[in-house]
Amino acid sequence: METIILTIFSLVVLLFSIIIHEVAHGSVADHLGDPTAKYAGRLTLNPLKHLDPIGSVALPLILFLLQSPFLIGWAKPVPVNPYNLKDQKWGGLKVAAAGPAVNLTVAVFFGLLLRFIELPAAITVFFTIIVIYNFLLALFNLIPVPPLDGSHILFSLLPDSMENVKIFLQRYGLFVLLLLLLYGLNLIFDGAILLHNLVVGYSLY
Repeated sequence: METIILTIFSLVVLLFSIIIHEVAHGSVADHLGDPTAKYAGRLTLNPLKHLDPIGSVALPLILFLLQSPFLIGWAKPVPVNPYNLKDQKWGGLKVAAAGPAVNLTVAVFFGLLLRFIELPAAITVFFTIIVIYNFLLALFNLIPVPPLDGSHILFSLLPDSMENVKIFLQRYGLFVLLLLLLYGLNLIFDGAILLHNLVVGYSLY
């Protein structure tokens, strides 16, 4: 029974952590002059507006059936028109960074609660899940491979002389991402655990 409750809670945490990630993108874009996400009805916490058949349903389900120690996924990207952004130089970077930034903020907030407040055991477990999943999503999305946020951040920073790197990643990024999903998720999970331990002040293992 406890396993079922934790699994359900993990799925809920994953879903809403993904949603606030996408809402953050759209909110920053709107603040910078692009209301595309707002007009599309995406600045909402309603899960039905954000669900992606693969990233929000299929991938978490497959990982669950494979008894993965953690779940990962993504929502439908919020629509952004970069030509509407008031800050044409750094606007795209700010929008891309907003998603991981909000996940990091949530993780640190709940991590500090765990560090400085003595909580009941059940609440401690629930908060730990929130911390781990938000660190996990932040690290995953910061990978500089399309279509993840890290690629948009990287492309904003690359000089024109490295345009070939951008072209390569745009062309083969999906294959690199699939390899990461198959063989590299444990490294991302280890990174999330490390960040948890640093913020909370004790080790999970």
